[in-house]
Amino acid sequence: MLNAFQHHINQNFPFLQHHRCLLAVSGGIDSMVLVALCRQLDWTVGVAHCNFGLRGAESDEDEIFVREYCRENRIPFFVNRFNTAVFAEEKGLSIQMTARQLRYDWFETLRVREGYDYVLTAHQADDVLETFLINLTRGTGWDGLTGIPAQNGTIVRPLLPFSRSTIENYAAEYLISWREDSSNGNSYYQRNALRHEVVPVLKSMNPALLENFQKTLSYLQETKTLADWAVAHFLEQHLSQHGNEFHLAIHPLNSVPSSRALLYYWLRNYGFTAWEDIYQLPYAETGKQVLAPDFILFKNRTHLVLAARHEPRLAVYTIDRTQLHLNFPLKLTFCNVSDIQNVSSSTIFVDADLLEYPLTLRKWQEGDLFHPFGLQGTKKLSKFFKDEKFSLTDKERQWLLCSGNKIVWVIGQRADDRFKVTEQTQTILKITLSE
Repeated sequence: MLNAFQHHINQNFPFLQHHRCLLAVSGGIDSMVLVALCRQLDWTVGVAHCNFGLRGAESDEDEIFVREYCRENRIPFFVNRFNTAVFAEEKGLSIQMTARQLRYDWFETLRVREGYDYVLTAHQADDVLETFLINLTRGTGWDGLTGIPAQNGTIVRPLLPFSRSTIENYAAEYLISWREDSSNGNSYYQRNALRHEVVPVLKSMNPALLENFQKTLSYLQETKTLADWAVAHFLEQHLSQHGNEFHLAIHPLNSVPSSRALLYYWLRNYGFTAWEDIYQLPYAETGKQVLAPDFILFKNRTHLVLAARHEPRLAVYTIDRTQLHLNFPLKLTFCNVSDIQNVSSSTIFVDADLLEYPLTLRKWQEGDLFHPFGLQGTKKLSKFFKDEKFSLTDKERQWLLCSGNKIVWVIGQRADDRFKVTEQTQTILKITLSE
């Protein structure tokens, strides 16, 4: 497995070998094998362990096991103890969803604070199959059928091509110890029921199940890529922005083979749930509308119009640390880079460690001050607008990206000097405005 893992890294994630990686380690066999593989390749790693406190003493024993392993092997160890059940009740989420949110939020905070470049998790091929089957039974679209992504921003899953049996054989060969989660044997949970009762039957019917499934997954991913390209191409041609509204032409929409799918992929991230009403909207009378918590979609003669439900001057949008894209009311992308290139009015580079999350996107307010990039001291935003000969409409349309009560960027105009990249900067964040 070691040679196969090295080949996989060389082919797909060569950058990992030259960066600091934070490993998410539960103490189970998958994560302990991931640690062992990284150590054999002599990577610079640290270990992050989540104690969700859901199994009493067993959870604490898992923590002790991982801690002792890291101490013996001189690996930096980080732990967070969560009151998961209380948090789940407060947020109205399932325990599983709560644990997922808690761990990924903490991983990102820890990665930035401790100077790691990537977070590695130990998801493997059987996990992907189980997730596929779970989503299939619940009813899903492309996203639920195309598997767990191998990389999502700074999250990387390098064990996805390897089966559970391959990992078990490696652990046996190298005498790797691990902790067995007692809840894994409880078929009350859907994933465990699939793992113990359904997948073994499928494998007995076809011993090459995982290999064939990965081929199918590859075909689905390629088809999804094509579908995503087609949707993006259509929207680029027929979706236009007018101030704070987006207008989609109805006639070309009705000419595509599956307008329902196109509407879904355009609007899926805006909080809408009344999909049948949306699908009928192109054929409804002018003025017909569908509401989401923060947005409204309505028909205006020859177009569908998407707009925020709140008065634009008062609208405030938040951007989490892990968010790589913002699609409304502006299109912003965020990514870490190693150096500064191609600075323009639509692209800025800032010191990521100086930012306070969540970032906010809002309109300007009377009394706003900022430190124009390259200049000494503060300047009133109203004076900046006057100097730049902004019209009243220009001022009303101007958006600000803010960190706490500080302006990071008068978007499309001028960055704030307080967040500039210096020789002391460790993490450079590139922020881009797209049309």
